[in-house]
Amino acid sequence: MTWTAALVVALVIIAVLAGALWRQRHYQERLKAQLKAATADLEQLQNACSRLAPAGVVQRLVADGIALDDAPGAERKVVTAMFVDLVGFTAMTERLEPALLVRVLNGYYQRVSDAIEEHRGQVGSFVGDGIVAYFGAIQPNPWQCDDAVRAALAMRAAIRAYNGELEREGLPPLAIGVGIDRGPGLAGLMGSRARREYAFIGRAVNLAARLQGLTRIHQVDILVTEALRAELDAGFVLVPMPAEPVKGFAEPIVTYAVRGRSEPHQDRGQ
Repeated sequence: MTWTAALVVALVIIAVLAGALWRQRHYQERLKAQLKAATADLEQLQNACSRLAPAGVVQRLVADGIALDDAPGAERKVVTAMFVDLVGFTAMTERLEPALLVRVLNGYYQRVSDAIEEHRGQVGSFVGDGIVAYFGAIQPNPWQCDDAVRAALAMRAAIRAYNGELEREGLPPLAIGVGIDRGPGLAGLMGSRARREYAFIGRAVNLAARLQGLTRIHQVDILVTEALRAELDAGFVLVPMPAEPVKGFAEPIVTYAVRGRSEPHQDRGQ
């Protein structure tokens, strides 16, 4: 083979290798794009599903490869239930234009939801201007009662700061009532074929809602039951309230108003 022929063969080989390298690189880039698109689709699906069920539930179902329709049924658990409601919401609806009212409400929803999630709780549902939340429903949490009360105190601070923002806009301040109880019940995805929500069914949810109503009577913003008080650490400052009859319960209910904490709290279980 002459030198010229050898050079031609070498150039051909180089061209073939370069073409193969280009095709391989193009194939890898296409795979990366497809993987990125699939990841984005999965994140979008998880975000959409998390509006029907808490993120922890959705992540567990995805990791186990379980469809929502095939999700396991409810489990018996001891859960801390919280009910949060706006005080004077009806009067507010009459004073504010719809668009402005929605903006104010969304600010309230966000701040309360943040306080719940930052203290290992899960928002169960929005009921009008009320919010139902659970602590210890998805994963075991031996400090669920402490976490719930800490979340309520964080809400108090967050709403106080939010009222400063509203005042600067000439808007009326918000006030909340929070009821918290602890007890056994059923927790899991529940609902129809068309729609499911992660929910907790038990006496604690009903009583938490009733306690939220009692905050108006006792003129306080956070009330807890005797069952929950017994599980709290000694750092919380509680004031006993007179027993009050509560619809749906045979005996008057003893409650405790939460004033705050008497000492710095060390976060546990982080």
